[in-house]
Amino acid sequence: MLDDLPKPVVFAHRGASQYAPENTIAAFELAVSQGADAIELDVKLSADGKAVVIHDQTVDRTTDGSGRVNQMTLASLKGLNAQYRFDAYAGEQIPTLDEVFESVGKRIFINVELTNYASRHDNLVPIVAEIVKRHQLEKEVLFSSFIPGNLKKMKILLPDVPVALLASQGLLGVASRSALFIQLSPKIIHPYLDDVTPQLMNTERRRGRRVHVWTVNEDIDLRRMIDYGVDGFFTDDPAKALRILERK
Repeated sequence: MLDDLPKPVVFAHRGASQYAPENTIAAFELAVSQGADAIELDVKLSADGKAVVIHDQTVDRTTDGSGRVNQMTLASLKGLNAQYRFDAYAGEQIPTLDEVFESVGKRIFINVELTNYASRHDNLVPIVAEIVKRHQLEKEVLFSSFIPGNLKKMKILLPDVPVALLASQGLLGVASRSALFIQLSPKIIHPYLDDVTPQLMNTERRRGRRVHVWTVNEDIDLRRMIDYGVDGFFTDDPAKALRILERK
């Protein structure tokens, strides 16, 4: 469970994406081997309603293909090379959420970001909830999203699984960082790095919420977040974060 993890929790952002293609089995396996406390991944639906793990709304940046994820079938997505910029990982595929859970689900805590940002009214939430239940991972996952409605739906389907509202950067995230969504996201908030200050930390401590910060990569920022006493942070380089924390 989340409360059983060390503080600050080191979330491997899209897996160990500094060293392997993001959101791939290779990146998640590497994060586990490096000793990350948790991994973060992005899930959305293919055209045929399969939960696939990929960050962007298109495949253009991280594969050798082109097109929108929600307009491509799982078979089409599986035919792409997801090696991204890492030559050593030629042939790496876009994984399904099932495949990620089968690979590392019993070995590491997982932040599942619900990223149906281009298709907000699809069936992503109930499909993901069913997959989590099938793998019996209710105590090993956390759901996050920039869409409040996703978290509201998930709390109905899996009321015992923690949820966290992602707050956009700067002015765009003011409402998300305010008391407006306390009832929706009462235990955790995920603010952007530049918006985390001692004042924000004091406010969230009074509210009784955990603060998990995205995305923290530079040494100076990692040390600053540690000094602020954040409860967790997302990083592309979990190995470096663990060295700074002197856990490695």
